[in-house]
Amino acid sequence: MTTIIDGKLCAKKILDDLKQKTKKLQKKPALAVILANDDASSKVYVASKEKHSLDLGFDSCVYRFDKSITQGELIKLIHELNENPNINGILVQLPLFKHLNSQEIIELINPKKDVDGFHPINVGKLNCGLEPYAICCTPKGIIKLLKEYKINLTGKNAIVIGRSNIVGKPTATLLTNENATVTLAHSKTKNLKELTKNADIIISATGVAKLIKADMVKKGAVVIDVGINKQANGKLIGDVDFEKVKNIASYITPVPGGVGPMTIACLMENTYELFLAQNKGII
Repeated sequence: MTTIIDGKLCAKKILDDLKQKTKKLQKKPALAVILANDDASSKVYVASKEKHSLDLGFDSCVYRFDKSITQGELIKLIHELNENPNINGILVQLPLFKHLNSQEIIELINPKKDVDGFHPINVGKLNCGLEPYAICCTPKGIIKLLKEYKINLTGKNAIVIGRSNIVGKPTATLLTNENATVTLAHSKTKNLKELTKNADIIISATGVAKLIKADMVKKGAVVIDVGINKQANGKLIGDVDFEKVKNIASYITPVPGGVGPMTIACLMENTYELFLAQNKGII
């Protein structure tokens, strides 16, 4: 019988725990979020991050900019936030306006305040098997989900579809660190069906609706769907043909309600953990 992985429930456990821990603090964790784009989805995401921060008792600072913002002004703000001892986490909502250099901005963030785990130092630490200051939120959430459902990763054949720096690559690294044997597939991969059919764990993060069909999944595989695709009727669906694949998989995440809630929960957890690291010996 297939188990539908409940990301909302797992995320709630993390958030409830953080809320209780935060109540005991004399000083509160603080997250600064920069929004410099006019993307509707980004505005929704930032509003959600602000709400969750405040619900947990964190301090939340949101900097919203229109197209008049310059690279120099954004750089100045990053430097100010880096130097501000009352800011523990800095998040730059991507994508930025096209005239802005995203990579330069990410690299300017103090890696000890890089709540998204995107800074090259944090990425490098992760790939070297060292402890980064923060781990990318979605990959971290995926691993937490697998562990919550006691899914053993050691020696399992796992395939990650999608090689983004934000999800695909760090997810493959985390799975490798958990002793899985990992294939990282992408748009140029040949014979994708052959690879997925042999996988014990399938993680798809491509944004291609219903890419993963029932005939691509072996009986009893674990299927994690990271994709979010908005249909013409407004309905959200993932990379996986959920209704058909759920009859084959042993575990499967729905969209929405699977990986998504874990991403925001892990962002909040990263903020709390960065706060603790920066205040070691004080609290």
